[in-house]
Amino acid sequence: TNMPRVGDMKSSRFIKRNNVGEDGTLVTITGVEEIDVAAEGQPTEMKWCLLFKEFDKPMVLNSTNAQLCEKFLGSDNTDDWLGRKVVVYDEPNVTMSGKLVGGIRIRRAPSASPAKARPVAPPADDDTDEQIPF
Repeated sequence: TNMPRVGDMKSSRFIKRNNVGEDGTLVTITGVEEIDVAAEGQPTEMKWCLLFKEFDKPMVLNSTNAQLCEKFLGSDNTDDWLGRKVVVYDEPNVTMSGKLVGGIRIRRAPSASPAKARPVAPPADDDTDEQIPF
């Protein structure tokens, strides 16, 4: 049996890189809430977290992942994120203070429709409303 690494033991109240895997896990956002992330006995440290249907623990939402959600889900209003799907995955190349530490990142869900902000091109040969004189 593999004994746990120290990094796997701490802060297990939150989703960790090894919970999602490098291939990623498709998740459904069920909530965005502020949670005290401080270790036992430490001063309160509130951080925004994402809640997913597929996990019983939250994921701390850092600013990079918040911006990725906004981009992929087409809204900066977190109310619009509820019920939407994204993929969370272990990204080994995340750096913090110049050190390679790895972390969880978010990417667009495979079947997700593109962000609402993108203009939709009109269908090519379907101009029934308007006859164009040649």
